[in-house]
Amino acid sequence: MNLHQFRFVQEAVRRNLNLTETARVLHTSQPGVSKAIIELEEELGVEIFARHGKRLKRVTEPGQHVLKSIELIMREVGNLRRIGEQFSAQDNGTLSIATTHTQARYFLPQPVARLREAFPKVNVSLHQGSPDQVARMLIDEVAEIGIATESLTHFSELITLPCYQWQHMLVMPVDHPLAKKDNITLEDLALEPLITYHPSFTGRTRIDQAFAAKHLEPRIALEAIDSDVIKTYVRLGLGVGIVAEVALKDDGTNGDLVAIPAGRLFGMNIARVAFKRSAYLRNFVYKFAEFLSDKLDRQRITLAMAGHLHDDEV
Repeated sequence: MNLHQFRFVQEAVRRNLNLTETARVLHTSQPGVSKAIIELEEELGVEIFARHGKRLKRVTEPGQHVLKSIELIMREVGNLRRIGEQFSAQDNGTLSIATTHTQARYFLPQPVARLREAFPKVNVSLHQGSPDQVARMLIDEVAEIGIATESLTHFSELITLPCYQWQHMLVMPVDHPLAKKDNITLEDLALEPLITYHPSFTGRTRIDQAFAAKHLEPRIALEAIDSDVIKTYVRLGLGVGIVAEVALKDDGTNGDLVAIPAGRLFGMNIARVAFKRSAYLRNFVYKFAEFLSDKLDRQRITLAMAGHLHDDEV
């Protein structure tokens, strides 16, 4: 058996058992992929896949166990490569970060700048996507570190740690009637057209849950993944915006908008840092985590990766 066979099996599962697509992604031929998988099955003495004719239909029960072992092997192969990179080049390379637009735009610039100052030979590659895509990029080893608010804790392949706490802010023109009200309620907001994030981004789940708990149906006039887009449409008078606190950190509201804390309405959110379970992390990855939060030092991350540290201890 060899790594090519393992890679073919792993990719076939990722491609929903489509060997033509598997061969395309791996830049090889479909008969070659099929032959390699069959040879591995013959060597192991079990069928990894159930077939209908020449088509793969499903992963068998023994195949599930084989897949788990292949995942471990391929993960350690990736770790071996990183160990080689680490010791051949202690302070240079590329740090790949998977994150959402809000984190990339508002939270990460300062930590990235600090990393570049500390490690001038380290390049940074930012991959932006939805929280689910961030998780998948970590699992597929496209990125070494991920930052998002939603979803990351839902993946058993990942280790996640809290990075920072934040709340939503209500954003509206300074002459909006609600801007003069001392105690805005969810009932007040339910009467207004609202402009906020797409359901999979930036704490939107908490917003929906807060309204649902009061048996209210908010009037969502516009959904976006970009806080700047939300503020732009608020300025056009399309409704009251609900944005992440961090989105007001740099430019505020430029004097034409008022921002009102909404933590008491929607609760607090936690942005999380994630790593692939059992991954080998290079020195500058640990240092970058420290730049993200003073609670994310190397010792805590190492303990978490080993399963010896939990959220309430960070």
